[in-house]
Amino acid sequence: MTTSLTSAAGDNAAAGLVPAGLEPVKATARAAFVALLARDLTVLRKEFMMFLARTVVQPLLLMFVFTYVFPKIGQGIGGGAGAGRFSTLLVGGVIASTMIFQGIQAVALPLVQDFGFTREIEDRVLAPLPVGAIAFEKVAAGGVQALVAGLLVFPMALVIPATTISLDINLALLVAVLVLGAFMSASLGLFVGTRVEPRQVPLIFGLLVIPMTFLGAVYYPWQSLAPLRWLQIVVLVNPLVYLSEGMRASLTTGVAHMPWGVVLAVLAGVGALLFRSGVAGFRKRVLS
Repeated sequence: MTTSLTSAAGDNAAAGLVPAGLEPVKATARAAFVALLARDLTVLRKEFMMFLARTVVQPLLLMFVFTYVFPKIGQGIGGGAGAGRFSTLLVGGVIASTMIFQGIQAVALPLVQDFGFTREIEDRVLAPLPVGAIAFEKVAAGGVQALVAGLLVFPMALVIPATTISLDINLALLVAVLVLGAFMSASLGLFVGTRVEPRQVPLIFGLLVIPMTFLGAVYYPWQSLAPLRWLQIVVLVNPLVYLSEGMRASLTTGVAHMPWGVVLAVLAGVGALLFRSGVAGFRKRVLS
């Protein structure tokens, strides 16, 4: 049986159906990619408590202050009747901002170390993988962390708010937004980590993440900016706007949001552009 299978494979290669030697190369590359990803996920599992601490603090404080403290002291945003509505629309925004923050942190900061004093990147590029595939593995690992970070917000939304939160989940849309949002967030981390000087990456969090959060439709629907038309147009360059709007579209009804088709198209397009630019920067840094 083994002889006949080997003979068939050789005949296919001779006939041009399977290029000789290509399948073993592909299998080796797949195994190397899986091994690198498994290594990063194993590190995440072993350091999960540290990951949890750095991930949970920001959304926990946002949910606690805006959905518990404010209503309890009589200063709920939107008044007594509107406090519950504000808490409901805030959930999607907090999930989106948490994913963006974690995606950048999970990819950009390790890249600084890999290209810096640890020089771990030299070990990674020795793997039997194209340079672009190594960059994609970084994005995949960062995307998993961004996805987990976003999912951690859901139990907070169940137990923290002092007002009633009304979620009407569109599961298919939610899964699509979470996956595309995780990819886009990690790709943004790859872009930042390869296009910015290592010593300047920590500064990026102050110059990029904070403005993105406050102008990313986290605390309000994008359509509510209509009275400030100029600002409503300017913030469209912020990818967090689309992720926040996508989360609201998948979690709520009766709350204004962008059409979900536009949201999915922009998340996919921006993610692809950031990934392509990040891979180019990664390749340049590796080969320089």
